[in-house]
Amino acid sequence: MYDKYDALIFDMDGTLVDSGQLHEYAWSQTLRKYDIPIDRPLMRSLAGVPTKGTIEILLKNFNLTAVATLDEMNDYKESLVHEVMHKFVKPTALIEVAKKYHGVKPMAIGTGAYTQEAETILKLCGLDIYIDAVVGADQVKNPKPAPDTFLRCAELLNIPANKCVVFEDSKLGLQAAAAAGMAGIDVLLVHAIENDYFL
Repeated sequence: MYDKYDALIFDMDGTLVDSGQLHEYAWSQTLRKYDIPIDRPLMRSLAGVPTKGTIEILLKNFNLTAVATLDEMNDYKESLVHEVMHKFVKPTALIEVAKKYHGVKPMAIGTGAYTQEAETILKLCGLDIYIDAVVGADQVKNPKPAPDTFLRCAELLNIPANKCVVFEDSKLGLQAAAAAGMAGIDVLLVHAIENDYFL
C-alpha cells in the first residue's frame, strides 16, 4: 500500500515502538519530584513534544515557578528513561511494514526524543537494522509540529519531501508531516496502533 512512495519515515514513540508506559513512568516520577501536577489528558496531548518543551508548557499551564532548572528536570527524566527502558520497549505491528520495505526503500525515524536515546531504543527493539537515518530533537531548531524533523529525514535519505510518507500517532506529528509536504498516516486509524501513554 506504500509502493507509490520513495521513502518511509516513522515517528518512534507510540508508532514504530511501543514505549507509552516507559514515558508515562518517567514523566510521573519526574513531575512528582518537581511538584508539577499530573494532568493525564494534557500529557497525552503533548506526546511527541521534547522534554524541555513539555516542562515549559506544564509550568505555564499551571502558573508555576520552577523549583529546578529546565536542564536538571530534563536530565532527571532522561536518566529514568535510560535506567528502565529495557523493561518497557518493544516494536509495534509496524515492524511488518519496516520488514517488507527493508532494502527496497530507504527508511528514517523522525522523533521528539533525543537521537542517542532513539538509537538505543531502536537497538533494544531490534529495529535499528531497518533504519537508514535517525533524526532526534537535538538535530533540529524547531520540533514538531514544525516540519524541520521530517524535512531533515528526507534530506538524509536524499528523497524529495513529496515522495515521502510519514507514520505518526500524534496530531502534532501529523501536522508536522503536512507542513513538510508529506503524506501522513495516522497509525491508530490505519494500523490500529494505539499509544498507551497517559490513556
